[in-house]
Amino acid sequence: MGTSKRYSSSIDQKMDARIAERIMRSGEPQSLTRAEQRRGEIPMTTDPNPSEVRAWVRYPDGPIEVTARAIAWTSRAVAITWPGPDGIEHRAWVWVGAVAQL
Repeated sequence: MGTSKRYSSSIDQKMDARIAERIMRSGEPQSLTRAEQRRGEIPMTTDPNPSEVRAWVRYPDGPIEVTARAIAWTSRAVAITWPGPDGIEHRAWVWVGAVAQL
């Protein structure tokens, strides 16, 4: 029996969402350290109206790409926030190369 080409992208999206939820439930997201951010050494910009971005974040069970808001950044790192599966807001500093604007 073949697969349904009509619904395959919908099924893939549901599976991706389940995998992302499982990974997010594995623990706190891993954030860059102060030393990695070089906070206090490099100028930081904050945005009162954060932009929506796609960013790669590491959790104990692996990395996932999330839709987040960029709330602050330096030339090296970006502070992002995004909703977790439990409704609690997750936050992390990630490398600037892990972030793409929407």
